[in-house]
Amino acid sequence: MRSFVGRKTVAAALALVVAVSFAGAAAAQGEQPRKGGTLVFASVSGPGTLDPYMASSAVELEVINNIFEGLVTLDANNATRPMLASNATASEDFKTYTIALRKGVKFHNGQEMTAADVVASIERYRRISPAAKNLEAIDHVDTPDPYTVVLALKEPNVVLLDILKSPIYPLMILPASQKDKPPREVEAIGTGPYKLTEWVKDSHLVISRFDDYTPDTSAPGRDGYGGRKTVYLDAVRYRFMPEATTRIAALQNGEVQLISAVPPELAGQIRQRGDLAIREYFPQLGSYIIVNSQKGPTANVLIRQAIAAAIGVDDIIEGVGGLDKRNPWMSFPNTPYYLGDGAPTPWYDIKDPAKARALAKQAGYANEKIIIETNSNYQWMRSTMLIVAEQLKEAGFNVDVRITDWTSNASHMQQGTGDWNLSTTAFGPDHILGPQQWRPMLYTFPHIVGNEALDKAYAEFFNGGTLEARKASWLKIQQEVLGSAYLIKIADTGRLSGYSRKLHGHNDYVGILQLWDLWLD
Repeated sequence: MRSFVGRKTVAAALALVVAVSFAGAAAAQGEQPRKGGTLVFASVSGPGTLDPYMASSAVELEVINNIFEGLVTLDANNATRPMLASNATASEDFKTYTIALRKGVKFHNGQEMTAADVVASIERYRRISPAAKNLEAIDHVDTPDPYTVVLALKEPNVVLLDILKSPIYPLMILPASQKDKPPREVEAIGTGPYKLTEWVKDSHLVISRFDDYTPDTSAPGRDGYGGRKTVYLDAVRYRFMPEATTRIAALQNGEVQLISAVPPELAGQIRQRGDLAIREYFPQLGSYIIVNSQKGPTANVLIRQAIAAAIGVDDIIEGVGGLDKRNPWMSFPNTPYYLGDGAPTPWYDIKDPAKARALAKQAGYANEKIIIETNSNYQWMRSTMLIVAEQLKEAGFNVDVRITDWTSNASHMQQGTGDWNLSTTAFGPDHILGPQQWRPMLYTFPHIVGNEALDKAYAEFFNGGTLEARKASWLKIQQEVLGSAYLIKIADTGRLSGYSRKLHGHNDYVGILQLWDLWLD
């Protein structure tokens, strides 16, 4: 048997560059944590759902990852470490995974978590999640005792644990009573260090310390998303503030102690205050134009390729003014699946209006509207799509720009609802681990259906016995996704957040918001 817990997988080779402007953290190292108080966090929007199996938006996951937990998770080096599991082993042929559960772990309703809850969670995930395809290799699940789960696969899968530890569409363990709940209607009952206590949509959300939380004692402290989690705060109150200037003003006047999504051009308003600071992450995400392959003119691959031919990346990077760097690939540099100069990337930064016109003419384009949807919450998204609109107009497209709120925009992309052809978002940070995390995003956001070449490339990937074989499959996947313009890559990007120096215990790990181990003066 191959043991994975505590072993460094291929993901441990990742070398993320994290630049942190974070003087308060160093000062806090010698201080004694203080218990109590409520942290107020200003987010750009409220969550559309707290159903983990349906969640891919940051505003949802930054709540979900503090309420729920999975079997395994990412450590600080993005390798596999236990969370609700105490150990995980694979057979030599990678067709059987045996997972031992930690004993005595309680849900927020007081019930102990057992193998029955794991089985029910897997069944529900496979029934309703957009990422269910990632678990299609599972033939059946056995439970030889209340604390052991055995996953029997139809075929070898060497990256199954990488799939199980993904924080996007996460396989969090829910009570078995939730098994038959419809999508987005699950009760927010998890095993995490916080529990949901109040949620007023479009206003605020409150999570409170779960006093019966059972920490993972296999680590002396936190480790990536896992390790020993200690909650000092009594509660965290999320306030939904779409406008960046409003969030910054709330931080400046002491209404909140932590804010998300600070535009770089406004960061100076925070840096100039001695009692406030900025935290910078790079690279954290990859930014993309999403092309709806099931809607109107963009169902035609030639139209999609014509749109890609019109896009100039440098104009977008300059116009947005963020923390961005060119990269034609869907993996970050210095990660195992990054292909670098190993193959041409003719889909990237074409910026050729004449070529766009020729492709559109070949497709029979008859001046149909190309509907661009963006949102009022994220300035960089709005700026990106306004620039894209001008580039498409120059290439002869009839463009209609529509602005909505982020919750609606994200829901439309995830579910394929609404009336849109193009939108934008950023994916990460978990996709640094490779194609296994990308698959649900690729099939969901551009709504790819019936692409046999892509299906075949993924089948090859999951059967690839070596990293080099899997990289070859990953090249085919990117050639199909980017070459057929389901997605149009813009850049690798970073993000800024602002905080009060009264808030201590910050974590330098580049991931979704983690609220354990924090305390207030």
